[in-house]
Amino acid sequence: MSSSKSVARRGAELNPRTKTYEFFGPPGALFVTLSVPITTYALYYGCSEETGGCPPPWSSETIVAALSDPQWWKGLWDTEAALLYLGWYAFCVAAWLVLPGDWVEGVTLRTGDKKKYKINAFSTFLLSLGLTGGYIWTYGIESFTFLYEKWVGLVTASVLMSVVQGLGCYAASFRSGALLALGGNSGNPIYDFFIGRELNPSIGSFDLKSFNELRPGLILWVLIDISMICEQAVRRGGLGNVTDSMWLATGFQIFYVVDGLYNEPAIFTTMDITTDGFGFMLAVGDLTWVPFIYSLQPRFLVFRQKELGLLATAAIVAADGLGYWIFRSSNGQKNDFRNGNNPKNLKYLTTERGSKLLIEGWWAMSRHPNYMGDLIMALAWSLPTGFETPITYFYVAYFTVLLIHRQMRDDENCEKKYGKDWHKYCELVPYRIIPYVY
Repeated sequence: MSSSKSVARRGAELNPRTKTYEFFGPPGALFVTLSVPITTYALYYGCSEETGGCPPPWSSETIVAALSDPQWWKGLWDTEAALLYLGWYAFCVAAWLVLPGDWVEGVTLRTGDKKKYKINAFSTFLLSLGLTGGYIWTYGIESFTFLYEKWVGLVTASVLMSVVQGLGCYAASFRSGALLALGGNSGNPIYDFFIGRELNPSIGSFDLKSFNELRPGLILWVLIDISMICEQAVRRGGLGNVTDSMWLATGFQIFYVVDGLYNEPAIFTTMDITTDGFGFMLAVGDLTWVPFIYSLQPRFLVFRQKELGLLATAAIVAADGLGYWIFRSSNGQKNDFRNGNNPKNLKYLTTERGSKLLIEGWWAMSRHPNYMGDLIMALAWSLPTGFETPITYFYVAYFTVLLIHRQMRDDENCEKKYGKDWHKYCELVPYRIIPYVY
């Protein structure tokens, strides 16, 4: 057998053709590809000061008239906002390159190798925060309201960046030697572009997927929240007059980001990193959805200012604290166990493959107790907006669907991996996310 045939055979064995679809196949992939940007814009125009409310007093005629107006479409583009976004992304890349950081190994790949990742997301965040604080100190709080003012243009820039990355990674995945994602090699370009064809697209040691997951979008989310605080402070006569609801909503979100960045190594055992390819789905999720959808509540509180009072504030803080405790402690148990540590001697089920599945602690209550904590925190982030509109609870509804979908994917993969041992595990841990509910 010639060497070229041998290489081709090995490549086919290493990168088998994907035989099953998610998201209802190419039609579903196309639908999500189009609906994510549309939803992002819709949540702005459907809940903003510019359009007159949340929701605004619109009719179908008004919507059709706006979409038929070339000026409305031109208004989605803002050259200054695009340059700002490009500069921000370039700053994050430069910080990854320049700032010191440990190199840690990820999980073992199908090739038998382990990819190494540079850990400096938290120091990138601190640098960003320091520069932002210095800018505001020098030029005043009114100088940092531009993220509120240029919202639509920044969204457009982030969507464009996502499309460029999705197309670039799809094209690059056809090079010789690329390790493909098991779920992204269907042969259908629409589906593979969306789901991600290559598992770990990289430029040298720069891994694009893990970089996008933690830096440009996640840190921008915090900067957006700070901009919302500044915008409200300008309107109310100073930072001392910012509402308790704004402090709660932004405080919860910023703490969540800080926790994720500080615990950066935990991300390398998640499905996004170990299983999913990097395509438009993860690119637009990281760069557009996270910063511009997750910050909906602070943006709403800029123009719908609410004072909650001590009792409501305490109750919401307690709810967020409960969610965080469940989320962090359950993830801690899982990560310790996966790394070979079991300080509390938690019980586990040993499968025929030799793998071990936790069946005690948080992981006896449900198969995904960390998702339960995440959902409680999501609700706490929305409660400061009150009950004036259901739109500010969009994140809770979306996140519930997302986590249930992830749980179903995970259960399906585990059933294929562990077979009858998985069924035995499900008998021991019957609840998927919320005990006695689901």
